[in-house]
Amino acid sequence: MKKISILAACLILWAPSTLALSSQEVAARLKKIRPDLPVQAVRPSMLPGFYEVDMGGGQTLYITEDGKHFLTGDLWEVTDKGLVNLSENVRSKHRKELIDAVDESDMLVFSPPADKVKATVTVFTDVDCAYCRKFHKEVPELNRMGIAVRYLAYPRSGPNSPSYDKIVSAWCADDPQKALTLAKLGKPIETRTCKNPVAAEYALGNEVGVTGTPTLLYEDGTLIPGYLPAAQLAKQLGIVN
Repeated sequence: MKKISILAACLILWAPSTLALSSQEVAARLKKIRPDLPVQAVRPSMLPGFYEVDMGGGQTLYITEDGKHFLTGDLWEVTDKGLVNLSENVRSKHRKELIDAVDESDMLVFSPPADKVKATVTVFTDVDCAYCRKFHKEVPELNRMGIAVRYLAYPRSGPNSPSYDKIVSAWCADDPQKALTLAKLGKPIETRTCKNPVAAEYALGNEVGVTGTPTLLYEDGTLIPGYLPAAQLAKQLGIVN
């Protein structure tokens, strides 16, 4: 999905009055003036007098209820305990909903026994990226600590690329976990094709804001870009051995 820089989108929005528009009217107004804007949803904002516009890929803008002005960036709350990123909280909730909707049978899961699982991390991965390979070498240690790893396919070079074909072959193998491990070791695997979720998972990665691999998602929808050593990941997940 082509990402559009909202900061570069210079809109001039003119409203016939200062009366508040409905969320549907705001969405229609944005699409009319800039049809290329990827407006996913418009909902009431915690910021009084504004709507929150979900632009996909983790991008958000805030537009006045009369549709005349908007601003970009995250909305923060100042509390007695510190600063709270309200925009990121909303994004995390949305990411959790999207990930929870994925059938686990479409993932490649490396897990300790069910009664030993203390936490689960979902990882968008590519077979050729160096840090994906480094992360995968630590999966046995993560499993030992009680962390289940669920892989979603995100071939960084996109469809119709060698990496895409390799990850499809892994997903379609008789033993997908073994094939993925071999591919991440740089070893050849049998070229296979079948009905697979790779394209859908690649699109999902774009929707939740993946920009590189590995990208980790915690159970609450928190997104962590990049590699984390096993011990550091376990600490962030609140697991103490």
